Amino acid sequence: MARQRIRKHPMSEINVVPYIDVMLVLLVIFMITAPLLTEGVKVDLPQASSNAIEKKEQEPVIVTVDVNGNYYLSVSENPESPIDHQTLVIKVAAIVQHQPKTQVLVRGDENVNYGKVVTAMSLLQKAGVPGVGLVTRSPDEAR
Repeated sequence: MARQRIRKHPMSEINVVPYIDVMLVLLVIFMITAPLLTEGVKVDLPQASSNAIEKKEQEPVIVTVDVNGNYYLSVSENPESPIDHQTLVIKVAAIVQHQPKTQVLVRGDENVNYGKVVTAMSLLQKAGVPGVGLVTRSPDEAR
């Protein structure tokens, strides 16, 4: 019995060049937008040595408390404008209701009254957030 040789069709292999092009475009987009995500309200984060948070599929909701005790929400129409307590609760409650696994973080300026950060955490609890993380900066990170 003669062995038949199976010949591959030249088009049977996957052309990966378009995938590489898409990957490079996405890389450029992320390199441009990543620094913009950390901009916004200026706060001096307290130093703490802690583990980095694990990345999730969706971006976390970040509540910022500036040195004057004003609250800002990263997912509001204008993240650089302060919001009041009621608006904070309503917006975060809507997000948590639609996406229950959304991570919520609080960025508090190191010079703000501690009561303002606790009030923010209390408002988030009132909005139905099961757990809140605190954003700090690493001791070896430059200001």
